Amino acid sequence: MTEKRCDISLRINAEQVERPVLVRQHLVDFLREELDLTGSHLGCEHGVCGACQVMVDGKVVRGCLTLAVQCDGKHVETIEGLSESGVLADLQAAFLNHNALQCGFCSSGMLLTALNIVQNHSDATRDEIRDHISGNYCRCTGYQAIVSAIESVLVARRTGELAGVAR
Repeated sequence: MTEKRCDISLRINAEQVERPVLVRQHLVDFLREELDLTGSHLGCEHGVCGACQVMVDGKVVRGCLTLAVQCDGKHVETIEGLSESGVLADLQAAFLNHNALQCGFCSSGMLLTALNIVQNHSDATRDEIRDHISGNYCRCTGYQAIVSAIESVLVARRTGELAGVAR
């Protein structure tokens, strides 16, 4: 028996994509295998680690728990698209400056969570940042560098130190 396919049409980053997909194919597998967008990683494949995160219609979702067919008619943003647009520039620079990248496996998911924090929780304290990133696993940094990087962007945005950077 062959697996059922379904035609979907969605916007991925700045590109309209129309493809037949297996009805049980996860979004992150579709992005990685069909579109060669490999910035989101497969970690636990149970929605626990956060390495597979992408944005769907402006909300951070777990790509390993979201089916590609669920994104029909939606806008999916990946780490590649957000990086190219400059939206993550200050966060990426802060992660680099604070040595919060380490091996890089969790970085794409962590950066999407960080973007959500700076966009929606601009007054977050260090404890609140820790709470917000608690759904993202990192085995390299011990989280202090990640918290410091996010905190530095929050402070810089509040004080206007990032003139000319996309917000």
